[in-house]
Amino acid sequence: MRKFGIAALAFGLAVSLGGPAFAQAKNNVPDVVPGAKPVMVERIKVHGEALKDNLEGDAADRDVLVFLPPSYAKDKSRRYPVVYALHGYSIGAEQWSQEIHVPQTIEGAFAKGAKEMIIVLPDSKTVHNGSMYSSSVTTGDFENFVAHDLVAYIDAHYRTLATRENRGLVGHSMGGYGASRIGMKHADVFGGLYIMSPCCLAPRAAGSLKPEDEAALSAVKMPSDSANLPFALRAQLASAAAWSPNPKSPPLYLDLPIGDKQQAVLGKWAANSPLAFLDQYVSGLRQYRAIALDVGDQDGLRFDTIKLHEALDSYGIANSFEIYPGTHVSNVAFRFQDFVLPFFSKTLSFQPR
Repeated sequence: MRKFGIAALAFGLAVSLGGPAFAQAKNNVPDVVPGAKPVMVERIKVHGEALKDNLEGDAADRDVLVFLPPSYAKDKSRRYPVVYALHGYSIGAEQWSQEIHVPQTIEGAFAKGAKEMIIVLPDSKTVHNGSMYSSSVTTGDFENFVAHDLVAYIDAHYRTLATRENRGLVGHSMGGYGASRIGMKHADVFGGLYIMSPCCLAPRAAGSLKPEDEAALSAVKMPSDSANLPFALRAQLASAAAWSPNPKSPPLYLDLPIGDKQQAVLGKWAANSPLAFLDQYVSGLRQYRAIALDVGDQDGLRFDTIKLHEALDSYGIANSFEIYPGTHVSNVAFRFQDFVLPFFSKTLSFQPR
């Protein structure tokens, strides 16, 4: 693993993700596990107090998928750990559920020996296709929506084991960034952390946008106009809405890395890079019962994932790390069934405090 060099990638979410193929490509699906018992799926709305009055006009009431284990309906006195699973850029919770092929992979994991738990998939899609799970007046505070509003709602409405030792956080791609960011800043909420193919970990030097790209971005006068932009430029807007909000610049309420503002904006983006702020959260990271990272060997994001693993190692923070055969999404469903859920089965506490 140490043999990989650091790729000379341009700064920005779009380049990190490698374009729309990463978000939309079909992935491999595990075979159905014989004898697997069905889980129950509930589609609910959760109000995000942290998202209220965001300048972008994104919904404060968010769609959430909740997967209840086979014994939940029958064993009325039993309480369960909860795993929160964060989706990537350009997809929402429903598409994420298809990418990781739930409920089949949840049922398969339980049938293969993972302990039963509740799985929660919140939807964090925004006007520009992704919240970055960050704290912004423009999009709303998705970081605290996940870490506080959502957790509080699930604990209040389901039979959960409601302490950090009973909660896990996992995410893929933009969700891997979210798991890194939220995991570092809210170790008091979660006890296990699994980071899958995370994007946007490192601050990068940025070249200027092409004149035609600047023109296309400048032509966006209303948030809805961004729907016609290509993936890479829409991702620029998502990054700016999350990391360089500007409440005095309607109607988009963001600053882009263009012209005289370029360096100032990129400085703000760099400040939101987990590899830049990890040093501030070492004590919290030491509190985790376990941390795992994985990434495909054909995924351009492996280079920064290696750097995150090495940064954790440098502080003596225990973590497991695997580079597995696959692209950015090709084996995510397999990973979720055979690695992610078994990891939390071993890591989380299944007993009341």
